[in-house]
Amino acid sequence: MNNLSLYGWNDSLFQLKQTSQYKHLFHGRVSAVNKTNYEVIAESGVLLCELSGNVLYGRSSFELPCTGDWIIFQPFDDGKGIIVDILPRKHTLYRRKSGTVSDRQAIASHIDKAFIVQSLDANFSVRRTERFMFQVLEEDIQPVLILTKSDLEFNRHLVDESLKHILDRMPVFFTSILFPETILPVRKFVSHGESIVFVGSSGVGKSSLINALCERTVFSTSEISKSSGKGKHTSTRREMELMNGGGILIDTPGVREFGLASDNPDVLADMFDISDFSGSCRFKNCTHVEEPWCAVIEAVNSGLLEPEVYSSYLKLRKESWHFSVSEYEKRKKAKSFAKISNEAKRMKKR
Repeated sequence: MNNLSLYGWNDSLFQLKQTSQYKHLFHGRVSAVNKTNYEVIAESGVLLCELSGNVLYGRSSFELPCTGDWIIFQPFDDGKGIIVDILPRKHTLYRRKSGTVSDRQAIASHIDKAFIVQSLDANFSVRRTERFMFQVLEEDIQPVLILTKSDLEFNRHLVDESLKHILDRMPVFFTSILFPETILPVRKFVSHGESIVFVGSSGVGKSSLINALCERTVFSTSEISKSSGKGKHTSTRREMELMNGGGILIDTPGVREFGLASDNPDVLADMFDISDFSGSCRFKNCTHVEEPWCAVIEAVNSGLLEPEVYSSYLKLRKESWHFSVSEYEKRKKAKSFAKISNEAKRMKKR
């Protein structure tokens, strides 16, 4: 038997369940997504569930269950069930689906904190941190930067300097699995019932970090590569594990590209402190690119805003704008299609 409160079940979720027509059925949380089924943690244990036809064909691909979703299911066999409904998502981490312009992919839902994991070797990238951080803040999830492999030689001053413009947005932890005392503060930072998603590139040590936080081997890792100095991440799916003390940890496969799925440039401006200067621009609709009397450009020229930060802001804003325009066009086409379909139905009835 599982105590679902350890996995985040609370009164708010109970109230959401009461709005479903299937409220009389069982509920559980998706712990892993496979190609053809879903692993669901329920009070009775772990079940393998498939989707009902209404869920499979009645929802967009990004609305189908992802790791962390709370679902309602109908058991039909020993250890098996059918997912008939998905409770409304909160704090869902999305990314732009690879190979698309505006399709979103849900990574994990009902998330409290996102651990952005980077290693203190050649993998370390402030620009990548900014990208993850923007998407996390968009969903009102608390970002946390976890820097692994602190036992390696690195320039602490350069790292601190490169992060100073975002340090007030998220805490930073320097860790090494070789030194348990560096893991303890991270473990204390996870509260009972909190859901934590781990994001980052391959080889940064996400699985090793989760093993250290859980104080047991929950994810297998291969040996360190002599050529790259990195351990290979053997996980190819998003999986949920319970940490001693009640925190819920969600591991994700390493990503080479994390495309933005956000259409809120205001979050981006606040993240880079651009809004501190933009209020003084001559024109309200200033794009901060080439307009005269632009306070943001003046801040760059005067050294108040670092050129690298300004350049990163423009790049991410452009990507966000491109995504939002594509989303608008998609919604516009969907409305037109719905209008045509409704008209066709009316013609058929005549």
